[in-house]
Amino acid sequence: MKEASRIQAIIEVMDEIIKDLNPADNILDEYFKKRRYIGSKDRRFIADEAWKIIRNRMKYTEMLSPYFDARLLVGLHFINSDLELLFNSEEYAPMKLSKLEKETLKKAEEVEDLNEFSLYECPKWLFDKFDNKRLLESLNEPAYLDVRANLTSREKAKERLKKEGLFFSYTPLCPIGLRSYDRINLNNCITYQDGDIEVMDEASQIIALLCNVKKHHKVIDYCAGAGGKSLAIGALLNNEGVIFAHDINAKRLAKINKRAERLGIKNIKLVENVKDDDFQRFIIDAPCSGSGTWRRSPDAKFRLTLKKLEETTKTQEEILEFGANHVKDGGELIYITCSVFPEENEEQIEKFLKKHPNFEVLNHKELWKDILDINVYPFDSERYLKFSPLNTKTDGFFFCALKKNPS
Repeated sequence: MKEASRIQAIIEVMDEIIKDLNPADNILDEYFKKRRYIGSKDRRFIADEAWKIIRNRMKYTEMLSPYFDARLLVGLHFINSDLELLFNSEEYAPMKLSKLEKETLKKAEEVEDLNEFSLYECPKWLFDKFDNKRLLESLNEPAYLDVRANLTSREKAKERLKKEGLFFSYTPLCPIGLRSYDRINLNNCITYQDGDIEVMDEASQIIALLCNVKKHHKVIDYCAGAGGKSLAIGALLNNEGVIFAHDINAKRLAKINKRAERLGIKNIKLVENVKDDDFQRFIIDAPCSGSGTWRRSPDAKFRLTLKKLEETTKTQEEILEFGANHVKDGGELIYITCSVFPEENEEQIEKFLKKHPNFEVLNHKELWKDILDINVYPFDSERYLKFSPLNTKTDGFFFCALKKNPS
């Protein structure tokens, strides 16, 4: 593709992304599926630059104010290039910049003082929720690629990847994980296709271990989604025992089957209705704001609203109540989110405990050391675990295990 054609592609992609209706990665995937003639190098350039624009969207928007559209965002992003050459009205190229567009871009270049929330790339209502601005800043940095070894050792998986010319390091905390500091497309990776690895953030891998599921346990992954935790636990059990998986979205849940086939996981059973009340592990990977995953989905913060957050916290409460009634005495109710907001995390737990005094929080420092067998404990509390790019170099996750005692 000519350089101007690449710019037009970025404009088309960004035009959809800034509508804030669908995830940016879905939009990019769909765009490239419909244009299979675009080569891999061009795809990478288009995608990389689109993500850079998303990560600078707040700054760009304020600099361009009161005007805002995809053409101006892209123009500002490439302001140090020859815009006359890039916006040239030739076939497959963007239309020439209008007089107003040129004036707007020129004024944007001269903007010096920006609001603090724009500098931190966060809508103001969300910015005000963060006491720790370093955490907010870290959530706008690109994430590493983490994978877990599946039904094999990570040493063997690492060697297989190396033979394919893909170089991974061991994850610093998790004994089953590998990390790449480079951007890698695994679609053509044989090690991935054969099921020896699966993409999974290190924090999520650790959480699967901390669920401490044994093959004789009756266990359910209640908000299973596409099955990431279920598949990881199935592999940790080496296909022994049974993991029941449930999700309110049956279509999303059904995706587990295809993933399980590639990974060779055979001990997951999908369930539509949950009636049993004797689970020894009731795992709730709760629906949440997803604020802990903004490194991977920086566009998600623009689709989140206060109403959605309030609805989500109410749903979390309801799911915790349901779980409390379906875990047996002596069993564990495990609550997980990929959020960094207290109202979705520790505040939910404390509220739950007031209603259910027969539940007690496990000592997570002891659990951590027993399961991971490492001296490092990167958390401030023994009452719950709060993963983040700052303390664990992972996505933001919350984990709390609650033991049910007889009433």
